Amino acid sequence: MIPTNATFNGSFPFTPHYSTAPGFRMHYVDEGSGEPLLCLHGEPTWGYLFRNIINQLAGNHRVIVPDHMGFGKSETPPDRSYWLQDHIDNLEKLIIDLDLRGITLVMHDFGGPVGMGLAARHPDRIQRVISINGPTPFGQPDLAQTLQTNAQESPWFQWILAAEAAGRLEQVLNELHYNILSTLKLNGFEQNDIITDTWLDAYRSAFPTPAQTLGALGWAKGVATGAHIFETPSDAARKKIGQLPAMAIWGSADRTLNGKYFLPLFRSAFPSGTIHELPGVGHYSPEDAPEIIGPLIRQFLVS
Repeated sequence: MIPTNATFNGSFPFTPHYSTAPGFRMHYVDEGSGEPLLCLHGEPTWGYLFRNIINQLAGNHRVIVPDHMGFGKSETPPDRSYWLQDHIDNLEKLIIDLDLRGITLVMHDFGGPVGMGLAARHPDRIQRVISINGPTPFGQPDLAQTLQTNAQESPWFQWILAAEAAGRLEQVLNELHYNILSTLKLNGFEQNDIITDTWLDAYRSAFPTPAQTLGALGWAKGVATGAHIFETPSDAARKKIGQLPAMAIWGSADRTLNGKYFLPLFRSAFPSGTIHELPGVGHYSPEDAPEIIGPLIRQFLVS
C-alpha cells in the first residue's frame, strides 16, 4: 500500500479520498466536476496510470480513479480473495457509496472485465463506455475461445500458466517490488524514455512486501486456475449497454491483449462503437500515447 501522501515528485498531486463501503479502505482520486468518468486500471498498475488523463479532462469532467483492492493506495486485506468477482463487488459498493450515475467507464486491462461487470449489474448508471486496451466481456458466446486463443500467443499469459504449473507464480510475483519493470515490460510499453526513477518508484512502491502483492498475485492466479467469474448480463442489460456510445482505443503493439481478438469482442458488444488503433503503441497505452488518448476521449465525450 502506497502512503496516502505520496505524490512521486508531484507527478501524482491529487487529493486522496477513501471509502470503507467495500469492507476495506479503498482509495480513489476525485478531481473536477460534471459528468463522472470512472477510470479503472488493471495489472499490475494503479491510478497512477491515469495521471495524464486526470490532468487533461478534470477541467470539464469529474474524473474518479479508484485503486482496486491490493493495488496503489488501497488496502490489501489478508483475509480476502482477489478474484474478478471480488473486484466487481468492491467497485459496485464504491459507486453506490458515491451514488455515481451517468457514468462514462474508462477501462484498461482487467479494468475492462471489472467495468463490464459493473455495467451488467447497474446498466442504468452507465452512460458511455471507453475501452483502452481493455477487454469488454459481456456475455459473448465466443468469449472463452477468445481468451484461450489470445493466451496461446501472449507472453504474459504463457508465463502465468507455466509459472503456476511449476509452482513459481507466488515466488516471482511476491517480489514485484524488485521485478516490477520486467513485469510491466513483458506486458508491453514501447516508450522506454518514460522510465525515470520517479516513474519506477511510483509503480514499485505499491508492492513493498510479499504481503502487499495479493492483488497482483490474485489476478494472475485466477487466470491460471479459472477462479475468475465473468459477470453474465441479462438480456435487458445487454441491449441497453450495447446501444450506448462506445469507443475502443487500442495500442496495436499490445503483446498481452491482441487487438485481432479483443476488438471483435468489443464490436460484438457495441455494434455501433468506434475503434481507434494506435500503431507502435503497446499494452500500457496511457503511458505510451497520452497525447493521443486524452484528445480522443475529449472529442468522444462531446460528440
